[in-house]
Amino acid sequence: MSRTLTALVFAVCAASAAAQDAYPSKPITMIVPFPPGGVADIVGRPLAAAMEKNLKQPIVPVNRTGAGGAVGMAAVAKSAPDGYTFLMALSSISVFPVADRVNGKQPVYELKDFAPIALVTADPTVLVVRADGPYKSVKDFVAAAKASPGKINYSSAGVYSTLHVAMEIFAQAAGIQLFHVPYQGGGPAVTALLGGQVEALASGPAAAIGQIKAGKMRALASWSTERLKLLPDIPTFEELGYNAEFYIWSGVFVPVATPQPIQQRLRQAVREAANSPEFRQAMDKVATPVSYLDAPEFTKYWEHDAARLKVALEKIGKVEDTKK
Repeated sequence: MSRTLTALVFAVCAASAAAQDAYPSKPITMIVPFPPGGVADIVGRPLAAAMEKNLKQPIVPVNRTGAGGAVGMAAVAKSAPDGYTFLMALSSISVFPVADRVNGKQPVYELKDFAPIALVTADPTVLVVRADGPYKSVKDFVAAAKASPGKINYSSAGVYSTLHVAMEIFAQAAGIQLFHVPYQGGGPAVTALLGGQVEALASGPAAAIGQIKAGKMRALASWSTERLKLLPDIPTFEELGYNAEFYIWSGVFVPVATPQPIQQRLRQAVREAANSPEFRQAMDKVATPVSYLDAPEFTKYWEHDAARLKVALEKIGKVEDTKK
């Protein structure tokens, strides 16, 4: 009986090892928890195409949207930890567990549900308004907001999304009250600004640079600590005297129970993809700098960023969800 059990254990372990050695043996799904047109989608699709060359299997990006990205993130947290579903997340992954607790809810996932694979990009957000609007500077914007508290509205990718949190960090620093209009992703939030439904937006440069260059949007300031090479004439909030710093980063995650050999395989695939000429050219076209970090360094980066966001969210406090 003992020999039989031992044989069974060895057989199961051997089968498991063989399955991991054969990984991947079928198409892989990349969950993008936001609609097309936002930062995660702009980064995720060319990354998936570049990863396919290493993994020798199709990688299918799927936009699993809802609740500012929380729906797609929770879906990956609960997915089978077999390497066939991974997440293309933004920094908002750190937001929702804190936000749920602030609002007295049970979080739909926890940060410990994920294993970080790699950081891919990290961009500061940029405050943009319509080029034909009345705001020529942050000074104009703040003055108007103070004159009419709660009247100036702005779009975001959803309640507690990165774009929402960035704007609230600025509003707190400037001592102003704005009206938040949440949409179902960064793409729709940009469309709302261009369509005149809202007056402002905190956007990743990749999602806005085309409209800025086309003269449809005006950038007023960035949430970075240094001026962007892409927009060297645009001041930082820090320069203007506001303590407002925020970065939209993108990274790859898998469910935490994913076996280490599979995580290593994905780390290798992301590393090669992120450093490939094809991917870097794709990012150059959308003015997004590649900021690759492998899992150990990314883990430290994520922990630091999540701690900073937790403080900001607790200051924001409870927010009513007025879904658009």
